[in-house]
Amino acid sequence: MTPLDPAVQAMLEGRRADTGRRRSRVLAALSEAAKDGSDVSVAAIARRAGVDRTFLYRHRDLLGQVHAQAAEPPTVPGGRGPAVSRASLQTDLAAADARTARLAAQVRRLEARLSEALGEQVWRESGIGGPDDTEQLKARITTLEQQVVDLELTLQDRDDDLAAARTANRELMAQLNRGYEPFSKGQ
Repeated sequence: MTPLDPAVQAMLEGRRADTGRRRSRVLAALSEAAKDGSDVSVAAIARRAGVDRTFLYRHRDLLGQVHAQAAEPPTVPGGRGPAVSRASLQTDLAAADARTARLAAQVRRLEARLSEALGEQVWRESGIGGPDDTEQLKARITTLEQQVVDLELTLQDRDDDLAAARTANRELMAQLNRGYEPFSKGQ
């Protein structure tokens, strides 16, 4: 093999040195993100390290480290355990909103039942109450309405459980898919 021109050799060494400096900055950015619990994504790490995202895609080992760190739960600065993420807060908020809506609907149904019961009581005490069989039918209707409410609440709880299971399944599939990304020819 013929020796390279000194100018070409100098350019190759300069390129290698530049790549080494960039790799060091990416590794430092990953380390800092782990320490302070900040966002770990390809864009965030590239921005923090001052490199282009394509640099990370050309260096699959660095990309793998970014994805591995992003898959781990973030930690609170100081190593006090997992931090609360924006996604977990949004999930908690959505669950609280759904529960609030269910409770508001239940309060409306209970207010209607109370109003009806008080109206019935006033009607009976006034002496103009209906025949006994009407009272039995109304009691049966009340029992059936309560059963419907109970079944609706049970169904809503199961829907919530199913939605949570689906979310967990999507997250697990995303993690699995990230672990099996094809390697590029650039390595």
